[in-house]
Amino acid sequence: MSEPKEEAPMPEEELIDIDSPEALEEPDLDERIEALEAERDEFRDRFMRALADAENSRKRSERDRREAEQYGGSKLARDLLPVFDNMKRAVDAIPEELKETNKAVIEGVELTMRELLSVFKKHGIEPISPEIGDTFDPQLHEAMFEAPLPGTVAGEIIQVEADGFLLYDRLLRPAKVGVSSMPAS
Repeated sequence: MSEPKEEAPMPEEELIDIDSPEALEEPDLDERIEALEAERDEFRDRFMRALADAENSRKRSERDRREAEQYGGSKLARDLLPVFDNMKRAVDAIPEELKETNKAVIEGVELTMRELLSVFKKHGIEPISPEIGDTFDPQLHEAMFEAPLPGTVAGEIIQVEADGFLLYDRLLRPAKVGVSSMPAS
C-alpha cells in the first residue's frame, strides 16, 4: 500500500476582525458608501419625478374627460345652429297681413324654436342676443360691416344679423352684427 500523501499546507487567510477600527477604515468603504448614497439619491429623485408624472397624467386625463363631457358635442351643436337661424328667419319673413291666416303654422315653428332653445340650454348652450344700441364686444360679436349711422356712436351695434351662442364658457359662434363707425363729433 502506498503511503498517504502529505497535503500541502494551505496558505493562511487573513482574517479581518470586524470589531477593530482598522477594518472600518478601508478607503474603498467610504467611496462605496458615497456611491451608494448617490445612487440612493438618484433613485429617490427618479421615483419622485415618476410619482409627479403619474399625478400630472391623472389630473390631465381627468381634465380631458371633463372637457370631453362638456364640450364633446360642440360640433353637433354648431351644426344645429343654422337650423335655429333658418326657423327664426322663416318666422321673421312672414308679412304682418299673413300672420293671422298662418297663425297655427307660425305657432308650430315658434314652439319648435323654443324647444330647440330648451334642449340647447339643457346641454349648456346659451344664446348671445345683442340688442341694437349695445356696445360691440369682439369677444362675443363678429362685425359683419361698419357704417356711419347718424345718431350713433362708433362701436355701437346698429344691426343684428344672427344670434351668437356660448357652450358653457366657450364661444360656439359669435353674434353677427353691424357696427357704427360714426366719428366722434
